[in-house]
Amino acid sequence: MARIKGVDIPNNKRIEVSLTYIYGIGRSLSNEILNNVHVDKDKRAGDLSNDELNLIRDEVNKYMTEGDLRREVNMNIKTKMEINSYQGTRHKKGLPVRGQRTNRNARTRKGKGKVVANKKK
Repeated sequence: MARIKGVDIPNNKRIEVSLTYIYGIGRSLSNEILNNVHVDKDKRAGDLSNDELNLIRDEVNKYMTEGDLRREVNMNIKTKMEINSYQGTRHKKGLPVRGQRTNRNARTRKGKGKVVANKKK
């Protein structure tokens, strides 16, 4: 398994898809990286030579990924919570942040349903 930015990328998948295992790299950025280093995106990650892997590592280092990006996102959320913006208050309350409805769904953010006493009437 090749390691890029501290992440083991799977050998049996195409390099285009393998790069998406790195936090902050999606399909479009993966394609852009491979085009910049002139590596065939249909090649399997296990079939890459060391020279190609080093070129890809150098190109990936130009972008904010993994720990730096996670830290940046968490700092942005904390800032919103500190300044009491609308999104910050939603983060504090554990409710959906981006305008979704809450009276019917939102179980991912709100958690398991709470039982209310004497509700059946």
